[in-house]
This record gives sequence, C-alpha cells and structure tokens, in this order.
Amino acid sequence: MVYNLEQNKNNAIAFYQTAYAGEPRKAVEQYVGSDYIQHNPLVGDGKEAFIAYFERMAKEYPEKSIVFVRSIAEDDLVALHTHQIWPGGDEYVTMDFFRFDENGKIVEHWDSVQEIPEQSANGNTMY
Repeated sequence: MVYNLEQNKNNAIAFYQTAYAGEPRKAVEQYVGSDYIQHNPLVGDGKEAFIAYFERMAKEYPEKSIVFVRSIAEDDLVALHTHQIWPGGDEYVTMDFFRFDENGKIVEHWDSVQEIPEQSANGNTMY
C-alpha cells in the first residue's frame, strides 16, 4: 500500500492543533477514521473519550500552547516532536505517534511526555 506521507504529516499536525486549541470534536470529525485506539493511559479509548479529555483540558488550561518542532512519516505512521508550554510556565517535550488507515485517517495514537528540566547534564536542548 502507498501512503501519502506529506498529507498524513499535515493531517496529524492539523488534528493535534485543532484538538489542542479546544475543538476536539471538529478534529475527530475531520481527521479520525471509523475507530480510534488510544494508548495514553490518561485518556480513554475511542473518539468520545478523546473528545471529553481535550474538552476538559481546554477548560482547565486555556492558555497552553504547542509548537511542532518536527514531523516524520513512514508507511502508515507519523511521529510528531512538540514543545508544549502550560500555564505557570511548565514546559514539556512530547513524542506522538499516529497510525493512519488506507483513507488517510488517524486510527491509533501513542505518546510519551517529559517535563523539560531546568538543567541538562549534557548542555543540549531537547530539540
């Protein structure tokens, strides 16, 4: 099967931006396939659980922001490397992985989140 890698990268970013900006239902309607498998242990499985989680996040943390540092696509997978800043100044680096179906829709998600420490033993940034 041939996947449109550039389109999948763009769709993963648009999906994430839309949900993060407080419109998770719109994000799901536009970018998610018939099923949605969630691997983040803080978010329930399926579309409605995703929507509920991001609606709550929008209400509790309306001032959060996200920057997409890089995106990588291979076969049916897209990886996003992001920088998030939350109210109070907490900063996080995330790695999100999305699996796409043959129609270019997101059907599965994994992520890893790490708070950015004040100091680095190696002097390198997390980006």
